[in-house]
Amino acid sequence: QVQLVESGGGLVQAGGSLSLSCAASGRTFSSRRMGWFRQAPGKEREFVAAIRWSYDSTHYADSVRGRFTISRDIAKNTVYLQMNSVKPEDTAVYYCASAPTGLVATLLTSYDSWGQGTQVTVSS
Repeated sequence: QVQLVESGGGLVQAGGSLSLSCAASGRTFSSRRMGWFRQAPGKEREFVAAIRWSYDSTHYADSVRGRFTISRDIAKNTVYLQMNSVKPEDTAVYYCASAPTGLVATLLTSYDSWGQGTQVTVSS
């Protein structure tokens, strides 16, 4: 059974940085895509970034491109989201997710495994 466990959330000031981690276990991820989504209070869950497990193909939401970087460490079975120049509007619960390749990377419905989420709060 797939397990995705996020960590690294917390409180950060606007303009600062934060790094999230997602430890993955329970299957082989080489044929999968890993994604980060976020959900702010009262809003729908939205796509943030995604990466192919087997090679370095990435996608980003326009709202985070140039500020956030997704990466993975195959040896550690871990995916990261480096968040720089954060803004108050980045405040949300951040979720790690896994999807088969071949589906649209930015669509929430492409992903079939989800973590429990980690809270990120950006103060102004």
